[in-house]
Amino acid sequence: MMLVMNADDWSINDKPYDLWERLFNFACVITRLVRFLHTQRPIGVVLSAQVLRSGTSAGANYEEATDGSSARDTRAKRQIVLRELKETSFRLRVLREDGTLTPAHDPVMHECDELIKIVATLIRNSRS
Repeated sequence: MMLVMNADDWSINDKPYDLWERLFNFACVITRLVRFLHTQRPIGVVLSAQVLRSGTSAGANYEEATDGSSARDTRAKRQIVLRELKETSFRLRVLREDGTLTPAHDPVMHECDELIKIVATLIRNSRS
């Protein structure tokens, strides 16, 4: 599946129903965004490493959560996923406010926000 078609298009099409696949696609978009950030001012370059770590860590931690040894372990690992997504969202907002990211990058930020809502709902429902 092609996530984006050209260098100026940051839209995320055909969002899969499967959360693992959606987090994987998000991680791939994040790696592309980091390559873009390396072409920007020093602040973009510096924050790119943190965006890369947290943006790709969410999917890796979710994959680990699927092998949780108990419901409590799975929930704890999902909470790590949520923290990583929130960290990514924060840094993306900083870069947007700074002007490093433009309105063209808003689909990446929106996807991050949607993933936060989905994972938060999973955690909330697992407590019931």
